[in-house]
Amino acid sequence: MSLRCGIVGLPNVGKSTLFNAITAKQAEAANYPFCTIEPNVGTVLVPDERMQLIANVVKTPTLVPTTLEIVDIAGLVKGASKGEGLGNQFLSHIREVDAIVHVVRCFDDENIIHVEGRIDPADDIITIETELMLADLDSMERRIERLRKNAKKEKELLLQVDLAEKIISGLSEGIPARKLIETDEEKEMAKQFFLLSTKPILFAANVAENDIVDGNAYTRKVAEIAAASGSKMLIISAKTEADIAELPEEDRPEFLESLGLKMSGLDRLIQTAYDLLGLQTYFTAGVKEVHAWTIRKGAAAPEAAAAIHSDFEKGFIRAEVMFYHDLIELGSEQKVKEAGKLRSEGKEYIVKDGDVIVFRFNV
Repeated sequence: MSLRCGIVGLPNVGKSTLFNAITAKQAEAANYPFCTIEPNVGTVLVPDERMQLIANVVKTPTLVPTTLEIVDIAGLVKGASKGEGLGNQFLSHIREVDAIVHVVRCFDDENIIHVEGRIDPADDIITIETELMLADLDSMERRIERLRKNAKKEKELLLQVDLAEKIISGLSEGIPARKLIETDEEKEMAKQFFLLSTKPILFAANVAENDIVDGNAYTRKVAEIAAASGSKMLIISAKTEADIAELPEEDRPEFLESLGLKMSGLDRLIQTAYDLLGLQTYFTAGVKEVHAWTIRKGAAAPEAAAAIHSDFEKGFIRAEVMFYHDLIELGSEQKVKEAGKLRSEGKEYIVKDGDVIVFRFNV
């Protein structure tokens, strides 16, 4: 599966600067609202140091990382749900992503204007969340009458009507849809509504370079909001990420260390996004290539096999599994097998992060 994140926020919070830095695609970054009209889309490779270690053992030069697709969506403003600032156009792009990366301005700079004329992360977050809920409310109010009409003929739609009414009531009281949908059955039904406020949110608190490690009063407020809403949050400096992107690959670790960091903002963003969405990685490995595959946590072996090809799931026989630590420490698949650590697993096996798997199937 390919992960798709949309970067949103008010104008001039650093979205496009961050996008440029982490994707190396030069979206226009300008000090005025709405410089991004169409969404810029970039695909970045998901770094995983385990891949090279595995490649060293199986003796292949070819690594195929999994990918993250990032969409830079133009700045939203109050009234976006009603079309202000071309808002409806931008909101439609958000419906297509798996998660929202909400960039929040947490730095002072009199040379960069704020669309509201002040720096207030809490209020900025409320503005974006409100616009997403208002857009959902408008969408659901237009959908509910059609659902009620169809439910008279198709009784199975009555449950959808009940859920739609529940969502409309909650949104009207300022409660995002993600807090209203409770059961797995409701989650499945809600997928048909394409709601914005069901998207999981990762708050990216954009700070000046000297606040990257410890944050500041602004980031502490964002952290409180993230904790209260069940979202994720990380501190990042878009400007610093831009500086890192310009450095040769071999110079980046030393630069990060000088800042007191072990990982780049991109690496931390990906790690947090995976955690937010409940995702993990397993590997296939051989002399041809080492390939990383992204699956959801809790996926059984046949579902994991489907990430490679649907035929692998349909004709699943078994999975031959070893943990990457065992492969690295013992030095070959044969030695893993001799040590009794190569396991043959069936359809009920729950794949773990870091598993190295060979699927046996018959179609």
